[in-house]
Amino acid sequence: MYQFINEGSVTSPKGFKAAGIFCGIKKRKKDLALIVSDKLCNAAAVYTLNKVKAAPLLVSKEITDKDIQVKAVLINSGNANACTGEDGFMDAKFTQEYCADKLNVSPENVLISSTGVIGVKLPVQKVISGIDQIINVLSEKGGIDAAEAIMTTDTKIKSFAVKVRLSNGETTIGAICKGSGMIMPNMATMLAFITTDAQIQKPLLKKLLVNSVNISFNKISVDGETSTNDMVVLLSNGLSGVEVIEGSSDEKLFQKALNAISIEMAKSIVADGEGATKLITINVTGADTQEDADLVGKSLANSNLLKTALYGNDANWGRIMSAAGMSGANFDPAKVSISFDDHEVLLPHFQVMLNEEIAYKILSKKEYSINVNLNGGDFSSTWWTCDFSEEYVKINANYRT
Repeated sequence: MYQFINEGSVTSPKGFKAAGIFCGIKKRKKDLALIVSDKLCNAAAVYTLNKVKAAPLLVSKEITDKDIQVKAVLINSGNANACTGEDGFMDAKFTQEYCADKLNVSPENVLISSTGVIGVKLPVQKVISGIDQIINVLSEKGGIDAAEAIMTTDTKIKSFAVKVRLSNGETTIGAICKGSGMIMPNMATMLAFITTDAQIQKPLLKKLLVNSVNISFNKISVDGETSTNDMVVLLSNGLSGVEVIEGSSDEKLFQKALNAISIEMAKSIVADGEGATKLITINVTGADTQEDADLVGKSLANSNLLKTALYGNDANWGRIMSAAGMSGANFDPAKVSISFDDHEVLLPHFQVMLNEEIAYKILSKKEYSINVNLNGGDFSSTWWTCDFSEEYVKINANYRT
């Protein structure tokens, strides 16, 4: 069984410390975070599929692709260090090496991550000065500061923790993430750092992470944009003394807890989408194949026409049908049924059941579901998206200023 600890909790898995400070990359806000384990961790990660990858991502990927343990993760916000060429790569390596030296470990034991403006040289000296400061303020309660320091256009700190009761004891999963705009699989302008004091071997750790990412971070969209810096990292230091063995009932329990915390993080990113006013769950059922279900869900989640209608509380179900039809999925339009929460608006053979007043009340809520039944096969898919407001345009029209 697992139990969530209050969002915003400072609870950390055993042996992990964190901190977040202002080092001068941004004008005023915290912009440097550090997560450190008391001992080396097994590490697994997934990264953006964008062909344009930021320098720190390339450095970190080289580590997690190998059987190398990790001591720490250094993250800066305000500067993506992307599209900065060889100089950017060397800057990333230099900050990694400097941080590793301060922690008395090898550079390959330190992952690095960046988020912010693309195409601007990393202010290395500010980061170096920040490393000197942040090393001295690491604490078991520093996760909230770290979560704040990785924010860009986010309006809310995103920090989560869950306790998992396994057959041989209790373990904790802690996580912070950021993301608000440029959000779409695979993956999004989002960073997520997950830690656990469970003892998990790397192959199983990667399996658990990929399974969770596929049903959480890869099922969200704010604006259909995939970024250059996205990563989700999972660290396991084993300091709880609780081991998760592949094929055991504990694996299933841990996977369920990891899925739950990943979904909560993913939903928090969409709910905090740039200019968003509501969180929408999209449930697609009755598809002939899993691919068809995912294609329809993704198309609805990315449809700007649908998302603007939802912002205006307009029950324009025709935009749902149109988005489904352009998805590339195989289905019979005449079999489709659609509902907003429990209110049926369309039944098979294009029977319109829409009650505008009921639909308006549902669409005016901060959170609701759009349910699309293709009435074909047995496959389903759940996605999360948000509406599109004028504020999104304002935020991104002035992103660098």
